[in-house]
Amino acid sequence: MLFSGKTVFITGASRGIGACIARDFRAQGAFVIGTRTSTNSTYNDYCDEWHEADFSSESQILRCADFIKERDVDILINNAGININADFADIDLEVFKSIQMVNLLAPFILSQSALIKMEQKGWGRIVNISSIWGKISKQGRAAYSASKFALDGLTVSLSAEYSQKGILANCIAPGFVDTPLTRASTKPAELKDLISRVPIGRLGEVDEISKYVLWLSSEENTFMTGQNIAIDGGFTRV
Repeated sequence: MLFSGKTVFITGASRGIGACIARDFRAQGAFVIGTRTSTNSTYNDYCDEWHEADFSSESQILRCADFIKERDVDILINNAGININADFADIDLEVFKSIQMVNLLAPFILSQSALIKMEQKGWGRIVNISSIWGKISKQGRAAYSASKFALDGLTVSLSAEYSQKGILANCIAPGFVDTPLTRASTKPAELKDLISRVPIGRLGEVDEISKYVLWLSSEENTFMTGQNIAIDGGFTRV
């Protein structure tokens, strides 16, 4: 199997894109550790092991980082993220800080922790799940775009420092993906309008994101690093 003997740590693995990534890694032989925010919900058996962490709390980020230091993580997928839309002038400071904490500070700190063992082995993969709003932006996305543009910069810097050590870092920037959250947060008329603006004419599927995450994380990827790859049906290019 593609990831036999590899340990993968995936944040935000309990639903949506993260759950699909966890499932697919496990199907390819990886030992999968995923984070979730609590044990109060019912989770499918996506992961071999769960770690509870709410990344809006700095202390919980640091606790998670310590956990990673104790494990032999080969691949880190920074997938957890939050988005609260608001016009620029109306963004609450605490909301802005919370978005940066989850979307940027957590990947930064967790990557630092994972790199310790990766550097010792001379091999590792880090994939940061960004967004099309880390390539373009629009009204109401200031806080979210700030975090995702910064995540791209973090990825490029990781690539510059660690590629020669066998550690490759990349971003995936999903477009509009068909998840329960997308359906729940978008009215039918809004969803129809959104789809009409995607050149391919439909929403993406979670497995269409996951398959690229797995390839970037694999030993088959030997030369791609520092990239921010949009998987968006052409939305950001047409």
